[in-house]
Amino acid sequence: MKINIPVSKAKQLALHHTIKLSEGTLAKTAIANNFLTDFADVLLFIHHFIKETFSRKFEVKELFRQCFAIGYKSLPLISVTGFIMGFVLTIQSRPALVRFGADTMLPGMVAVSLIREMGPVITALICAGKIASGMGAELGSMKVTEQIEAMEVSSTHPMRFLVVTRVWAATWMIPLLILYADGLGIIGSWFGANIKGDVSLVLFFSQAFSHIGFIDLLPAVVKSFFFGIVIGLVGCYKGYNAGRGTESVGKAANSAVVLASLLILIVDMIAVQITDMIPV
Repeated sequence: MKINIPVSKAKQLALHHTIKLSEGTLAKTAIANNFLTDFADVLLFIHHFIKETFSRKFEVKELFRQCFAIGYKSLPLISVTGFIMGFVLTIQSRPALVRFGADTMLPGMVAVSLIREMGPVITALICAGKIASGMGAELGSMKVTEQIEAMEVSSTHPMRFLVVTRVWAATWMIPLLILYADGLGIIGSWFGANIKGDVSLVLFFSQAFSHIGFIDLLPAVVKSFFFGIVIGLVGCYKGYNAGRGTESVGKAANSAVVLASLLILIVDMIAVQITDMIPV
């Protein structure tokens, strides 16, 4: 004989609240476990990267091929970006400087702005959209088609051949692309200054570089190397650890761009704080 014991409404509410709390605790625990797992995977990936970097059989030919793919093939996009940066910054800044009679400070202001902040950050973000997404998609497609597993079976060392070469190529090429974009930005600034004025190129460059010091150039170059490391590591990590389905290739490329862009801004924020502590 089944006996139904009545449960009060207060007990029902308490039981329901307890179930909700337990579900919330499980969800938070799952999020924490996923975060720790991803963090451990990143550390393990970086450990393997460092280990393969100092191996005896370094893939020099593949490194130069990746330098060509990352550096030379990015020149058209970086050229347009650098020129437009200087051109637009000059046109936007010139009226305010003319209003205060400081139009002669325009070349120096543009040069310092480009070299210290705008050039490195904007160029790195453009490279993150092009290079990191390309690495994520390329390695992701190799992961989906099991080419990476085939390389492991044939003892080709895919980490050394695919990841190390791409990361170091990005580390060396992106600072060069940033310096190239800075130079074209100053040329674009000269074009912008001559829309409503008449300044010779030699005079404009002399005024621009007279305001640039060692403290302006060194931090920008140093953080450019970190931008390259971030772009290379994020793009390779997302592609190397892509899922099995075809949709994972697009997800790897998209997440590589988003994460690389976010980390570039974080690295820039840290670099600005460190530079601000250096006495001028």
